[in-house]
Amino acid sequence: MPSYALLVRPALNRVYADSSVDLMAAELAVFGDRALGGRVGEIEPVRIGGVPYLGFEAEDLEERDVRYLANLSSAYALFERQGDLLAPVELTPLDKFDDDLITIQKYSGKTNEHFTKLMLNLAVASSDFAGEMLDRRLRVLDPLCGRGTTLNQALMYGYDTAGIDLDTKDFDIYAAFLQTWLKRKRLKHTADVTRVRRDGKVVARRLTASVGVDKESYKAGEALNLDYVNADTTEAPRFHRTATFDVIVADAPYGVQHGSRAGGGLHRGPLELMQAALPGWAKVLRPGGAIALSWNTNVVPRAALVDALAAAYLTPLDEGAYLGFSHRVDQAIVRDVVVARKQVL
Repeated sequence: MPSYALLVRPALNRVYADSSVDLMAAELAVFGDRALGGRVGEIEPVRIGGVPYLGFEAEDLEERDVRYLANLSSAYALFERQGDLLAPVELTPLDKFDDDLITIQKYSGKTNEHFTKLMLNLAVASSDFAGEMLDRRLRVLDPLCGRGTTLNQALMYGYDTAGIDLDTKDFDIYAAFLQTWLKRKRLKHTADVTRVRRDGKVVARRLTASVGVDKESYKAGEALNLDYVNADTTEAPRFHRTATFDVIVADAPYGVQHGSRAGGGLHRGPLELMQAALPGWAKVLRPGGAIALSWNTNVVPRAALVDALAAAYLTPLDEGAYLGFSHRVDQAIVRDVVVARKQVL
């Protein structure tokens, strides 16, 4: 059976770099099962010439299969192993824009962009829409979007995206960043911040943007849509229609550097926030859709979050490769990922 080696993309964060090969191994296992028909096996970290790679075997790897692999979160280059030689396999990722859309923002508490991409990949691959990842403009929601790393990654993939966050500062900073970036790149677009009114009262602010991948697509009415609501995430159904998102991706407050807001106050209880917000998130998720959540296991046990997902009538995927994403962020944070699906009735 043909053998391959994936070269791991360098990460500026040393701690994440130490975990990236193992994380991509679990990610590849999910992709192999959900998108590549179970034709990927013997996944294991290898070192070739002193450089870390992810080795695997795959039968009948076709061009479309390689297009899936090109989007793995830390994939840098792919080679087919031919004895002692490595034969390059061309990778063509989904990326629609320059990568500074993802990398240019630097601030304390930013989720690593490789990890954000991994989360989005897991949600898409675990949904009923995995086979449409390369072809359809999926709809992505990050209901704890902060300064928009997930929103930017969804745009990079050519997806429509939406976010919700209560932090006014994060909303303002992201709105300014996006509008500045779009102008600097000279992309055809519209981007405006408006007030949302209900019963004559202002209940939120909303950033809406329409972004053309190129001039032709924009003129043809094929612009990508971005929507960011500055509001309480527990009120997601108030701002979005039922069953309209294909996937949901969220990085829960860690209870260390972040605060979670539930009931209008500032708390250190990410689990309470999840329990309050998940029913609303599940409501706006399409049947067959999937949700990927990351959190600090030092604050919330995995079993408690799995139970919260089940209580929201979602089906946790809590076995096999899905148990392979725990990794250390710093001395106070050990981050993990849990994925759940909304069943088709």
